[in-house]
Amino acid sequence: MENILLRDKVSDLESYFAAGGYRPLKKALALKPADIVEEVKKSGMRGRGGAGFPTGLKWSFIPKDAPGPRYLVCNADEGEPGTFKDRELIIQNPHALIEGMAIAGYAIGAAHGYIYIRGEFTAETELLEKAIAAARSKGFIGKNILGSGFNFELFLHRGAGAYICGEETALLESLEGFKGQPRLKPPFPAVKGLFGSPTVINNVETLAAVPAIIEHGGEWYAAIGTPKSTGTKLFCVSGPVNKPGVYELPLGLTFKDLLEKSCGGMKKGKRLKAVIPGGSSTPVLTAEEAWAVKLDYESLAMAGSMLGSGAVIVIDESQCMVKLLQVLARFYHHESCGQCTPCREGCGWIEKILNRLEEGIGSDKDIDTLYSVAEGMMGRTICPLSDAMAMPVMSFVKKFRSEFEAHAAGKCCPAEVK
Repeated sequence: MENILLRDKVSDLESYFAAGGYRPLKKALALKPADIVEEVKKSGMRGRGGAGFPTGLKWSFIPKDAPGPRYLVCNADEGEPGTFKDRELIIQNPHALIEGMAIAGYAIGAAHGYIYIRGEFTAETELLEKAIAAARSKGFIGKNILGSGFNFELFLHRGAGAYICGEETALLESLEGFKGQPRLKPPFPAVKGLFGSPTVINNVETLAAVPAIIEHGGEWYAAIGTPKSTGTKLFCVSGPVNKPGVYELPLGLTFKDLLEKSCGGMKKGKRLKAVIPGGSSTPVLTAEEAWAVKLDYESLAMAGSMLGSGAVIVIDESQCMVKLLQVLARFYHHESCGQCTPCREGCGWIEKILNRLEEGIGSDKDIDTLYSVAEGMMGRTICPLSDAMAMPVMSFVKKFRSEFEAHAAGKCCPAEVK
């Protein structure tokens, strides 16, 4: 099928416009805002940032009679290890994001939109700035868009490189000029978000899909993928495969097809050992589990993992699972904002235990403690960062315990002797 998001030669305004770009915006402005929300609901599209919450339903939570301004925020703070799809989408098709935000802004009654982009994305920031300026020069954003009377201004805001600001309420805190720490919910952003006003927050991939839904209709989009996981998804594949990269594919395809047909299989001499299917925060799958799984929200949940951001991290048999988990623990410990005790202390304890095991000075008791600490972190903090550390730990220990036991015994890791 033809790609919806990763399209060739549409990175500049002229080529995007020639390919039909901003036609959906004109169509949307002739509709009632409520009709646009219903069309997105009909599409069944779920948020592509990781949580997978239905997009149209999220938009409908904005109070219809709320006084004062409303805001639309795009989360482009792509910090999940293994994830690099949104930055690729910004490079290849920036105007799809801009047009999607203008349509979404009209649908929820927002006159101002913000793109919160990761500070390290210098090239992507410059590209977006040029694209926004070009769209403004042609009247696609700004005042009285296409003579409709609708005003929508778009601002680009660079973050300071904190993973925690990928959490929507921490992002709002940072956008307002405060320390990036998650807020207690409720109230949810749809009721009290940016500057205390109703706010919708979606990620890049979600918003960039909106123009195609408006142009072709929600039913057209819903026919792609599976009945409950509709549309296409950007999968970013890394690891010892022949063709790593970003692939746009219908949800519901098998991991086997992604690996063998899109990525050209494993590199010569490498055998599959494990797969992290949705970014570093999702539970790992063994090779046997991965070969049998389909890549959609429901199938991965049944397999005991998550689709998450769609970042597929492929692991071969030469890799030590204790070492890999140690690297993840170092990241999450460093990125914890420290607001919640279970996360602040738990991430630190986990890293210390893994350091002992990796250095060969741990014990069998450390393995049980590792699992117990992670289990105690689940669901006990303001935001999911604690869970993002706990889920990999529990799955790594449960499925690859023999490697942890070998480290605890001070022996060579089984992975290192293959």
